Amino acid sequence: GFPGVPLKIAFPHLEECLLDSLKKRVTFLEETFDLLGFDKITAIHGRAEEFAKNKAYREQYDLCVSRAVSNLSTLSEYCLPYVKKGGVFISYKSGKVQEEAEGAAKAIKLLGGEIKDICYFTLPDSEIERSLVVIEKVKNTPGKYPRKAGTPLKEPL
Repeated sequence: GFPGVPLKIAFPHLEECLLDSLKKRVTFLEETFDLLGFDKITAIHGRAEEFAKNKAYREQYDLCVSRAVSNLSTLSEYCLPYVKKGGVFISYKSGKVQEEAEGAAKAIKLLGGEIKDICYFTLPDSEIERSLVVIEKVKNTPGKYPRKAGTPLKEPL
């Protein structure tokens, strides 16, 4: 969803596909694309757990990004199935994430990923700390992942 907009501004040559589970956010994104004159960008309404089963989307992308909407295990289950081998999943997280990353390492490995870096930073003109967890896709995600809608959140790997 929304994290794709600043990426498009910074890297206008990128071809992007943004996924969001709420139709009103997809509509907002489409209006934003028109307003800013973006091309090679689409917004799709749907759940990550469902679209990742579709061969047109599964393991097709060089990069997947997410906001800090859940724990890292759950986000990895939502996102890593979209990333092709050699690609990267970058998760935007709040502050200190080392312990969470260590707790998610087993799930990330199971899903075909490997944590490559954690970048810590402070938001400009504030004391708000954030981090980016960089996960490289080193092998294909097993076909049973992601699990059915709601399961990754209720029962993280």
